[in-house]
Amino acid sequence: MDKVRKKFVWYAELAVFILLTVLLSVINVINFTMVSEDADHMTEMISMTSGKFFKPEPEQENAENTDNTENIPRKKRFAEMGPDSPEMRASLRFFTYSFPKKEKDGNPELIEFRMSALTQSEAYQLAKSLYKGNATGWTNLTYRYRVYEKDDRIYVTVIDQGRELLPSYRILIISAVGEVLVLLISYLVLVKVGKSLFKQFDEADRKQKAFIANIEQDFKMPLTIISANTEVIERKNGPDDQTKAIDKQVRKMTKLVKDLGALAIFEEKDMTVSNINLSDMLSQFVESQKDIFESKNIELASEIAPDINLDCDEQAIKKVLSELAENALRYSLTKAAFSLRKQGDRIIIQQTNDTDLPNGSIDQIFDRFTTLDNAKDKNTAGLGLSYVKDIVKAHNGRVSAKVANGIFTLETAL
Repeated sequence: MDKVRKKFVWYAELAVFILLTVLLSVINVINFTMVSEDADHMTEMISMTSGKFFKPEPEQENAENTDNTENIPRKKRFAEMGPDSPEMRASLRFFTYSFPKKEKDGNPELIEFRMSALTQSEAYQLAKSLYKGNATGWTNLTYRYRVYEKDDRIYVTVIDQGRELLPSYRILIISAVGEVLVLLISYLVLVKVGKSLFKQFDEADRKQKAFIANIEQDFKMPLTIISANTEVIERKNGPDDQTKAIDKQVRKMTKLVKDLGALAIFEEKDMTVSNINLSDMLSQFVESQKDIFESKNIELASEIAPDINLDCDEQAIKKVLSELAENALRYSLTKAAFSLRKQGDRIIIQQTNDTDLPNGSIDQIFDRFTTLDNAKDKNTAGLGLSYVKDIVKAHNGRVSAKVANGIFTLETAL
C-alpha cells in the first residue's frame, strides 16, 4: 500500500506540473505575442511616414496646448494605453536607415535616430545586417525591426522594446519560481493528504493480511488431519479411487493455502540483500529440474553466461526461478530453456518454451489469480507469476511476456 500511496503523490504532482506548465506557458506566450504586436504596430506607423518620427494628431496637439481641461472631451483627458498613447510615441527609442535597391543607385541614408543604447555606427551595422532579411522580427533580444520598400528604396526601422519587454521577462521569471514553489507546496500537501486518505486502505490491507494468515493456520490443521487419516486408511485397506481423490484434493488445498500465505509474507517482509553468483545458482537449479522435465517429456536446455553476480534477496530469487520452472512445465509443449546474460546495466533471466498461443504480448499472465487457457495444469491459484513480478519490482527490475512464432518468452530484467 505504501507503493500505491507514493504513486498517487507522484502522479498528482505530475498532473499539477503539466497543468501549471501549460497555463503559465499560455500566459507568457500571449504576453510576448502582445508585446510583438504592439511593436509591429509602431513600426508600421513609422513606415507610413517614410521612417521618420510620426507626429501627434492635430486634436492631440490642441489638447496638449490648452489649459482649460473642462472643455476637453472626457475621452481626451487621458492618453490611451498601448502603442497609440502619445506618451508612448514621445518616448519611443528607434532609428531608421534607408538603402538603395542597388548600390549604384545611391548611398545608405540615416532617416531618423532616437537611440541611446546604440551609436549611429552600431545602428548602421545592425540595419545593414537586416535590410535583406525578413519583413519583421526580433534581433538582439530587445530590438524589433521592420523592413519595407518605399520610393525605390529599402527602409529598416528598428525600435528598442527593452522597456516593454522587461515586465514580460519578470513575469516569466516569476512564473518559473512560482511553479517551483507551487509544486513544492502541493507535494507537501499531497504527502499529508495521502497519509490521511490511505489510512483506511492501510488498515483494510492489514486486516486482509491478518485474515489470510489466520486462514492459513485454520486450514493447516484440518488438512493435516485429513491427510493423516487418509494414510491410515490406505495402510489398512490399501489405496483406492476415493483415497486417491481425497489425497489429490488435500494436496491442491495445501498448495493453495501455502501460496496465499507466501503472498502475504512476501509483501510484509524486509528483503535481506546479499551478493550471490547468479550464474552458479541458475546452473544448479536447471540441473536439479532436468529429471522433472524429462518425466513430463519436455526437453530442458540452458544458456548461462558465467560469473554474473547480483545484489539481491537470495531466497526471493530462488522463488523466482522456481515459479519460472513451474510456468515452463505448465505451458511447454516439448521444449523449454533458461538463459542468463548481461544487457547493458541489466541482468536478463529468460525462460522460453514452445507454445500454441497466438503471437502478441501476454503481460496479463503476471496478474494475480490468472491462468491462461492452454495451461496443462489448471489446479493452481494463478499466483506464481504475480510473485515473480512483485519480487522483480522489489529489486527495481521489470518483467514481460510475449509469444512470437510459436515461442513463449518470459523475461525478467534485474
